[in-house]
Amino acid sequence: MLTGGCYCRYVRYETAATPFHRSHCHCSICRRVSAAPFVTWFSVPAGTLHFVAGEPARFASSEVATRTFCPRCGTPLTFEHTQYTDEIGVTTCSLDEPERVPPDDHIHVTSQLPWIALGDGLPRYPGERTE
Repeated sequence: MLTGGCYCRYVRYETAATPFHRSHCHCSICRRVSAAPFVTWFSVPAGTLHFVAGEPARFASSEVATRTFCPRCGTPLTFEHTQYTDEIGVTTCSLDEPERVPPDDHIHVTSQLPWIALGDGLPRYPGERTE
């Protein structure tokens, strides 16, 4: 079981699903909504992530994506894309134990900030991963 939630602990979630698509995302939208140089995400099948406390706020960050965040402290929590309705993305560092879900790759590196230099050896994709 993976558990997590926001900084203030108002919103809490859990999932028993196995994470996949574990990525550092460098897209400009992730950077802007998180105020960070990139965001690390993982996905689980839609319907397997359950909010067990609080209710996240939702907003459309583009024509094809909806994100959730804590309405009290602002912690980014999830990402849903209209093209991938069978999965939901979760911010890795909102997990109680983010070390349990390390990233497998970098995506949208064409948007990566030029002063980010990560020598982690992970595969890098210009946009979405190619698998």
